Amino acid sequence: QVQLVESGGGSVETGGSLRLSCAVSGYTNRYYCMAWFRQAPGKEREGVASIYTTVGGTYYADSVKGRFTISHDNAKNTLYLQMNSLKPEDTAMYYCATKLDYCSFETYAYNYWGQGTQVTVSS
Repeated sequence: QVQLVESGGGSVETGGSLRLSCAVSGYTNRYYCMAWFRQAPGKEREGVASIYTTVGGTYYADSVKGRFTISHDNAKNTLYLQMNSLKPEDTAMYYCATKLDYCSFETYAYNYWGQGTQVTVSS
């Protein structure tokens, strides 16, 4: 059974930084794409960034390009999201997720999800 546990959320002011982590356990060597999603109150869950764990290719939502960086440490089985220049509109619950094939931002395509970590950015 694959388990994902996020950490690193918190409250920061506009312009601040946070680094989210997602520790993965279980049959992790099978999982090909990992991603971060976020969901703000009253809004749909949206894709933020994704990465191919074997080759390292990355993809970002336009709203976070140049500010967020996704990375994956194969030795530690941990996914990261470095978030810089945070804005109030980045406030949301952030989730990590995995899927077996190509990366996308379609939430229904992901096999496993973490429980989420809250990020709050004040103005």
